[in-house]
Amino acid sequence: MSVIQIDQVSRWYGNVVAVNDVTMTIGPGVTGLLGPNGAGKSTLITMMAGFLPPSTGSVTLDDVPVWQNQAAYRHIGLVPETEAVYDTLTGAQFVRANAELQGLSNPAAATTAAISTVELTDAARRRISTYSKGMKQRIKMAAALVHEPSVLLLDEPFNGMDPRQRLHLMDLLRKMGADGRTVLFSSHILEEVQQVATHIEVVISGRHAASGDYRAIRTLMTDRPVLYRLRSSDDRRLASALIGDPCTSGADLAAGSLQVQVADFERFSRIVPALARDLGIRLLEVAPTDESLESVFSYLVGRR
Repeated sequence: MSVIQIDQVSRWYGNVVAVNDVTMTIGPGVTGLLGPNGAGKSTLITMMAGFLPPSTGSVTLDDVPVWQNQAAYRHIGLVPETEAVYDTLTGAQFVRANAELQGLSNPAAATTAAISTVELTDAARRRISTYSKGMKQRIKMAAALVHEPSVLLLDEPFNGMDPRQRLHLMDLLRKMGADGRTVLFSSHILEEVQQVATHIEVVISGRHAASGDYRAIRTLMTDRPVLYRLRSSDDRRLASALIGDPCTSGADLAAGSLQVQVADFERFSRIVPALARDLGIRLLEVAPTDESLESVFSYLVGRR
C-alpha cells in the first residue's frame, strides 16, 4: 500500500503563488481534493505525479522523493484535466503506446484489460478524434490504469461525462479504493466528492483549509453562519419569534422576504416548522442564499 506525503510544499511561478505551505498525507482509499477553480489542485496533483518540482518542501511516495524519480512512475497513474490524447490514434493504439512505454511484458493483453475496465471496448478501434469528451476522459483513464499502478491521480475526472459514465467511474474509484489502492481525485463540486471519497482534503487559494472524512468537513460547513431566505404568510411575526432564539444571529425584512442569519443549522431546521405551526403561519419558502462552494471555502479559510 502506497502513501504520498506532501510536506510544507509551496510552488510559485514568478510572483504568483499557486501552492502555499501545504502539508497532507494521501494514503490507501479514495481521497477527494476539493477546492474552487484556481485553488491549486492541478498544481498539487502535477507535483504528486512527479512532473513538477516543488519550489520548497518535499513530495514523497513511500518516503522516496517523486521528482526526477523514474522508478516512481511505475507506481503512479495520472489522468490529467487536459485532454492529453492523440486524436489521430485509435483508443487501442493510444493505450497500447502507454503500455509499451511502461515496458510491460504483454502490452496487448494489458491494453485489452484496461479498455475493458473503462467499458470502452466497442470504441477501441475508432480514432480518438471521433470520441466525445466523456469518452476521451475514459480512454485517458485506461491509459493511466494499463500498468496497474498502486497510486491513481485524477484531475477533475468527471468533466464532460454523461450520468451513466459518471456512475461507472464512481463505482470504479470506490472499488479501487476498497482494493487498497491510493486514489486521489480533484473536484470543485461537493456532491461528487461526497459520493466517492472516504477522506477529503480542502484547498483554497493555494492553502490547505481543512482535512478529514466527509462528516468532519460537513460539520465545519453546517456550523458556519448561513444566510437563509424565508417567505411566509406573516414574515414580521416569524422574524420576531426567530430573532429571540439562539439559532439565529440576525434577521432582516427585505422586500418580499425575510433574511435570517443562521448560526445553528440543526436547531434552525427543527424550530422553524415548529414556530410556524404554533403561530399559525404558513411557510412558503426556506432556502439558503449563500450555499455556493466558494462561500463555504471562504468561510473555512477564515476559520484557520
